[in-house]
Amino acid sequence: MHLDFLSIFVIYLHNACFWECSCRASDFNLDGDYLIGGLFPVHYAGHSGQQRRPVAINCDEKPFFLTGYHLLQVMRFAVEEINNLTSLLPNVSLGYQLFDHCSSTYNVPSSLQFFSSHKDSIKVWEDYNCYLPKVIGFTGPLSSSQSESLAPIFMMDLIPMISYGASSSIFSDKKLYPSFLRTVPSNKDQIELIIRIIKHFGWNWVAFIGMTSTYSQDGFQLFYDLIQNAGICLAYNELLTDTSQLSTTFKTIDMLNIKVIVLFVGELKAMEVIRLAIQHQFRNKVWIAGEAWSMYQPLTKQKGIETIGTIIGVTPRVANLPGFSNFIHRSRMGGNCTSCHSGADLSDEAVCNQDCEACSSPSAEDIINEGNAYSFSVYSAVYVMAMALHNALQCNHSGCNTSRTVYPYTILREIRCLPMFSLNQMNVHFDENGDPPAHYSVLFWNTADHPVKIQPIGTYDNQPVNLSIDDRLVHWHGDGLVPFSNCSAECKPGYVRQQEGQHQCCFTCLECPSNQYANHTADLYSCLTCGTYEWSDAGSTSCQKRSVEFLYFSDVTSILILLSTSFLMLLCVGVAVLFAVHRSTPVVRSAGGSMCFLMLGCLAAASISIFFYFGEPSAFTCVFRNTPFNFFYTVCLSCLFVRSLQIIVIFKMASHLPKAHALWVKYSGHWLSVAGVSFVQLILCGITIAVAGPIPEYDILSFKDQVVLICSSKSFVPLGFAVALMCSVSGVCFLLAYMGKDLPKNYNEAKAISFCILMSFLSWTVFVQAFMLSRTKYVQLIRAVVELSCLYGIMFSYFIPKTFIIVFQPGKNTQEYFQASIQSYTQTISRM
Repeated sequence: MHLDFLSIFVIYLHNACFWECSCRASDFNLDGDYLIGGLFPVHYAGHSGQQRRPVAINCDEKPFFLTGYHLLQVMRFAVEEINNLTSLLPNVSLGYQLFDHCSSTYNVPSSLQFFSSHKDSIKVWEDYNCYLPKVIGFTGPLSSSQSESLAPIFMMDLIPMISYGASSSIFSDKKLYPSFLRTVPSNKDQIELIIRIIKHFGWNWVAFIGMTSTYSQDGFQLFYDLIQNAGICLAYNELLTDTSQLSTTFKTIDMLNIKVIVLFVGELKAMEVIRLAIQHQFRNKVWIAGEAWSMYQPLTKQKGIETIGTIIGVTPRVANLPGFSNFIHRSRMGGNCTSCHSGADLSDEAVCNQDCEACSSPSAEDIINEGNAYSFSVYSAVYVMAMALHNALQCNHSGCNTSRTVYPYTILREIRCLPMFSLNQMNVHFDENGDPPAHYSVLFWNTADHPVKIQPIGTYDNQPVNLSIDDRLVHWHGDGLVPFSNCSAECKPGYVRQQEGQHQCCFTCLECPSNQYANHTADLYSCLTCGTYEWSDAGSTSCQKRSVEFLYFSDVTSILILLSTSFLMLLCVGVAVLFAVHRSTPVVRSAGGSMCFLMLGCLAAASISIFFYFGEPSAFTCVFRNTPFNFFYTVCLSCLFVRSLQIIVIFKMASHLPKAHALWVKYSGHWLSVAGVSFVQLILCGITIAVAGPIPEYDILSFKDQVVLICSSKSFVPLGFAVALMCSVSGVCFLLAYMGKDLPKNYNEAKAISFCILMSFLSWTVFVQAFMLSRTKYVQLIRAVVELSCLYGIMFSYFIPKTFIIVFQPGKNTQEYFQASIQSYTQTISRM
């Protein structure tokens, strides 16, 4: 039913809209074997509000739009060029039927002409597979809004609709627009380029101004979605309507301190916005022009445009059209109104929106210089349909198979199968969504020149993605530097952002503390923690490796201590051999007899611990750092304790406690005492190893730039008992030595024992102080020296003097000498 109504409606409008052809009516029609339709905005009717019913208007009465007329001429030129080629469509002529699409609201009747048959009627068909409309396809219209209103009609019959200017991303949906293709990149590519330009110049505080059109609304939604993860904040946005107050818009943008404005509107709306910006003295901004107005020549002649700031635009890559200038000159000289009417009754061919009295007013130079971003898009759209027709007719060098019936869906299929081809050094092809590759030019409006010159400063391709901008070609307004359009100044290295308010671009900067660093690539808002074996100062941008510190065998101090330890062990062996040879002499017997060998063995065994302080610690070396020294040194001290006690008992207590002395002698009390102390210490050392054995540990707290390898115990309680026992034995030894200070000098080891015990106390005091003040690896070196000094103290204070007597004073190593010393001591005591 609706198609019957449309048929009657079109026929009625066809008769009602008949005008006498003007001089330029022939621009809209060209007979041919196959027709291509075209919709171009030769006039601009604007928006007249909501209508109750479709109304056909006379576009010729509306303001003339030179840009649209230029595009119409490009299509005429492309068809003529194709018809002159013998290789593309031999023996086949291509024609066109063009309409002035001055308003998407009023132009439905003229668009329906494409559906009509060659008899200018639209019929209802049961099967549209065999339906042959007047055209095999058409190109246009210019805007996304116009395309959105017309596309659903053409999609029903799969008539190829190749738009040269509709960039809205909605047309990429092939479920809704199966026969829609375009030779201009989609808004998605354009918005991605604009975002890359913003990031290229370091801006993140921008405004977006559009209008309530499909083109602008789609661009705004894409812009809003894509900047979410791009580090760009939309400080202000507005979609302009007929009632919008631009003065308020300008004041708000100034108040928010926004320097960059994306103006994503049509060329006529852009003219209005820029004119008002000049009037309101809205100055010193960066305007990013969408492809719709980035090459709009009338705007370059606007007085005062140099005051608004810097204009940077994006446009599909402009390709030259060789021969187009000659075509325009030849066309403009091709007759006048008289010749136009004398040739044929052209009024029979004129239909709605194919009349243009103003078309004769612009000169050839005006038309040629109006060149814009969509020229090549129109040119390539015509060539795409011609090549599809070439394949559909199975053309070759001998001609085309004109006996084949070419349906619109056949052309659509062939278009989709077209391989990439080069046209005027530009690659042309469509992806699965009917979109072409994005090849853009980045433009700079040089307002310092009069008239304003639009200069290319960069290029952009999306396959692969590549943006190249020559910053030297941009002459910034003001001081010549890139304008600052950021909510907050970028944080210095070593600082991170702390967001303020709802916008992520508004922040304060905080310095990262020590052992943390700022990596703006990884995280703009958080300081990253250095690894366990890394360090950093406050305000750092990276971490440095910590040096792992322990006592190396190759260090000079380590070598000296190891040599000293080895010498001590050799000294113990040498003294033991000497004592063994002279074991029956008084000196050896007074030193403890066979107990001397136990003491010398313990000194040598305790020295083993010192070797394990060097090299990288392990569980095994940590145990052997402490245990051998704690045990064998305690045994040695117990021998000194027993030796001191034994002398005190003999000289001072034997007469007073004869029974105790007898029991001591009978049951070898000195050996039992040593065995008892040794057994207790052995148990304590075993418990220490089993319960809280020392293990290697990385000290990462003491130094920021070092990791000190130490041996640490889980609990110090068992080790504390073992150390307490060792300290107790040392203390008792010192007391007994003090009690025996007046004994005969041959039996008096008081000085020797006092000296070695005091040396031990002083050494360990130094170690404790060093441990409390520092945690370097040299604390372990000090401990090794302390242990070595304790062992050397016993050796040089107790054994070396006796060795000296045996070797160098053998006269004192006799029974007579010792008896004389005892008698002298007895006489001295009796006098007291």
